[in-house]
Amino acid sequence: MSATRTVERPPNPPVTPPTRQRRGRRLVLGTPLPPWYVQVAKALVLGIFCALVIAPFVAIISTSIAPRDQISRAGGLVLWPDAVNLDAYRSILSGGVVTQAALISVGVTVVGTALSLFTSCLLAYGLSRPGSFASRPMLLIILFSMLFSAGIIPTYLLVRGVGLIDTLWALILPTMISGFNVVVLRSFFMNIPDELLESARIDGAGEWRIFSGIVIPLSKAVLAVIGLFYAVSYWNAYFNALIYLNDSGLWPLQLVLRTYVINETALSNTDLSVAENLPAQPSLQMAILVVSLVPILIVYPFLQRHFAKGMMIGAVKG
Repeated sequence: MSATRTVERPPNPPVTPPTRQRRGRRLVLGTPLPPWYVQVAKALVLGIFCALVIAPFVAIISTSIAPRDQISRAGGLVLWPDAVNLDAYRSILSGGVVTQAALISVGVTVVGTALSLFTSCLLAYGLSRPGSFASRPMLLIILFSMLFSAGIIPTYLLVRGVGLIDTLWALILPTMISGFNVVVLRSFFMNIPDELLESARIDGAGEWRIFSGIVIPLSKAVLAVIGLFYAVSYWNAYFNALIYLNDSGLWPLQLVLRTYVINETALSNTDLSVAENLPAQPSLQMAILVVSLVPILIVYPFLQRHFAKGMMIGAVKG
């Protein structure tokens, strides 16, 4: 008989509890956290940059609502007002040149954005469908226009030749279609399944019915982003107004902003249609700046939920 040999297993090593330092370096998504002093340094740097970005906006809003004597003591800009004074906003929104310019900017932005979205979507849908007439030469022309522009003088001569000088259409038609936005829309439309469009054709739908009933409802995210691009470009544009508009009564808000804020031209009672004494000029100038910023700040939160998806779509072009 052979004797059975019993092999004893070595005891397991004692488990040491995690120390405070080890618990502090827990993994976050597979990446260890940096030491505490690195995190503090990052927080300080980010805090300084945030303060540098926020401070000008705080100074603009504070100066626009600060009392006249505080603005005089501070020499122009106020970081924190002693009291809230809205006389500057009442003066610029009383029906003078600033109110008229703001209404013109709103009208140009709304009409221009609607026309730009409509024409860009039509052009992009035609370029995205295989077999469309002259789609490839048209796409090459659009890509060429993204690299080389006509120049200021030929564009001015064209605008003057078609009779758009001193009309609000001069602010819309020369920049109505952006080649970059058309390429982004075409890329999105090409990703819509052909089977979906073919099934609609089999059911008897025409191209216009397919475009308005299927393609547009499926493209809300990219339309929101492209619409925001167009709206911001129309709202901030002043160069077209500078070279195409000789009548100051047609000036948009950005040209008024350039004249009375950047060039520091003083606003008078005649410009603002008010009879009483005007607030301090820095307060009026900063109030115009705030009025020019508010519409974009109002529109952006409604489009923010589409923005990330639309930007990812725009990042892939072809």
